[in-house]
Amino acid sequence: MNKVKMAIVGAGIWGENHARIYNAHPFAETVALCDMNLERAREVADRLNIPQVYSDYNEMFEKSGCDAVAVVTPDFLHADVAVAAAEHKKHILIEKPLATTAEDVHRMVKAIRENNVRAMVDLHNRWSPPFNAAHEAIQRGDLGEVYSAYIRLNDIKWVATDMLRWASKSSILWFLGSHSLDTLRWMFNDEVKRVYSVSRSGLLKSQGVDTVDEYLTTIEFRNGGIAQMENGWITPNANPCVNDIKFNVLGTKGMIALDVSNHNLIQMYTDDKVTVPDVLVQNHIFGNPKGFAFESIRSFVDCLLTGEPFHVSLEDAANTSLAILAIMESAEKRMPVDVELPY
Repeated sequence: MNKVKMAIVGAGIWGENHARIYNAHPFAETVALCDMNLERAREVADRLNIPQVYSDYNEMFEKSGCDAVAVVTPDFLHADVAVAAAEHKKHILIEKPLATTAEDVHRMVKAIRENNVRAMVDLHNRWSPPFNAAHEAIQRGDLGEVYSAYIRLNDIKWVATDMLRWASKSSILWFLGSHSLDTLRWMFNDEVKRVYSVSRSGLLKSQGVDTVDEYLTTIEFRNGGIAQMENGWITPNANPCVNDIKFNVLGTKGMIALDVSNHNLIQMYTDDKVTVPDVLVQNHIFGNPKGFAFESIRSFVDCLLTGEPFHVSLEDAANTSLAILAIMESAEKRMPVDVELPY
């Protein structure tokens, strides 16, 4: 079987993760890396044995011989890269979200469809073992009709103040809310009808990061289900986990509750601090990338090879982005907003 030749746009931390995953896959390889910072791209490529380096993604699409591309840029820079990849007939894996404007969502979907390429957005919560188990229980009918749900997915302040240099150009709704809303849509197997959101700002702005601190959102689904969604990035930095994740889903026959912030599988103690190592989301075993955030990336390659549908469809990703735009509008207006979803 021929290997899938992967190219990557974006030489940051997550771009490195993509390269490691493709190189560890028995039927994939990383053939090229592109970044505007050519020095950074060369350093990563040398370390990970990536043979080709570019600063222009169009040149990379033309010359590298890649079959597919991973778009691992900041979220507001996905559209141009993805459209160019589609026009060069490359399959595409896009880090969440699909896009951050309605115009970009529509032109990306159009380019992908017209050029008959395959595309998936890395909404990796579907690969999280506890969330996946909850979804399977719902699919079996164990809970009866899904009636209501609550999801909390927050980050510590360090993510906005230190980890992401571009946090002020984005939103916690794009960074974590896209995962949250995709999870709710998946659990309800339904589309959003109406949203009502409120937000609060000030804490991060006082630290020089011009972005909203948190959103609390009420969601109505087309078939009657209701949900609450909480997203913020002002959790104290001393929280044992970078993420604060809680989920509860109530059905007419039962309920499932998840707390995946503190897995209690392993803690490390010194005289100075307590550390909870990440053994679920992204970790390495015998040097190989493991964890559910890596499984979604592997799944993209697997589905390219087998021809099976991606576990996150293009329409899933498009409707998630459009519904999040409605949440932002609602928070600004302090009014409910009806959601128009064309896909």
